[in-house]
Amino acid sequence: MTTIGDTILPDTAQGPFYANAETAEAFGRRLLVAHGLPEHDAAIVAGCLVRADLRGVDTHGLQFLPQYLDRVRRGLVNPKPNLVVERVTPMVGSLDGENGFGLVVATKAMEAAIDMAREFGVGIVSARRSTHFGMAACYTLQALEAGYISFVFTNASRAMPPWGGRKAFLGTSPFAAAAPAGKEVPFDLDMSPAVAARGKIRRAARRGQKIPLGYALDAQGHPTTDPNAALDGGVVLPIGGPKGSGISMLMDIMGGVISGAACAGDVRNQFLDYDQPQNVGHFFLAMKPDLFVTKDEYLKRMDTLVQRVHAVPTAEGFHEILMPGETERRLEAKHRRTGLPYHAKEVAALQKEAAKLGLPALAVSNTPYNSNTP
Repeated sequence: MTTIGDTILPDTAQGPFYANAETAEAFGRRLLVAHGLPEHDAAIVAGCLVRADLRGVDTHGLQFLPQYLDRVRRGLVNPKPNLVVERVTPMVGSLDGENGFGLVVATKAMEAAIDMAREFGVGIVSARRSTHFGMAACYTLQALEAGYISFVFTNASRAMPPWGGRKAFLGTSPFAAAAPAGKEVPFDLDMSPAVAARGKIRRAARRGQKIPLGYALDAQGHPTTDPNAALDGGVVLPIGGPKGSGISMLMDIMGGVISGAACAGDVRNQFLDYDQPQNVGHFFLAMKPDLFVTKDEYLKRMDTLVQRVHAVPTAEGFHEILMPGETERRLEAKHRRTGLPYHAKEVAALQKEAAKLGLPALAVSNTPYNSNTP
């Protein structure tokens, strides 16, 4: 049986169950503070997780919280790191994450990169001894909302073979970048070099669903639709063959090699490795968009780009052309009205965490808050 709040449901119940975004964020903050995080850091973590859910990136949303909290309890994530960005040059900084929450480390690093860019035009921060930092777009959005162009890279634990291999070696390390526009939507890219992020495969396994062919290979190197076979000794596959493989290597160089973090397959898997912290590495760059042309000219040129992208005639099966991140923006607007949709097992895991601490359960509804919202 599955328990949602005070309601007991059969195990066949799937949901979705809906939670208000602000309510979900407050729920997450309570759990994090109870595990020793300062209020400010707890707000960062909960805010990033809920932002991922709002944008439809639920593989990196609030459902991740039980896993994070488990690693805090095991002493593998430091709830109170002393994060100090050391200046390497006036526009370059290095950050020791002290095994803190990657979401807090990344927010601090991007904040410092923005401060340097504000003064010098460009700011770069490299971070080491960090942990999984959730949705990479959290930090490009942080820069975007401050008016800056940004790049965010990270490395990750073994999940994907280099092109032509069948053994996991590379991470599904995201490539994220954003650029503000004027009156039009901004450029807002957050992509994995894998056909499907491992989070999607774990979600399918948790929900008892199959995965499409082409997502992964099993331990014997055979294509599989079984998410458990993909996770149990199997591998995910790179996008575009050698192209995705090459991007993942670049992320390992920029996130791991240059930072002093683990690299070349040595990043620990947070779901499997419980003997020591992950030692993930990140890279953050913020840049003023008007370094080479005036700000007004930059914004006009970006708007022209977006307008021309939208105006391209559609191919068969498509009714519009979208900019990177535009779908996520629409989902965020929708989910702020209807509430965040969660699977029954995900809600049950969150309620279990709250019950352990004697904290209030997450308030959910079995219908959207505004069922008329498209």
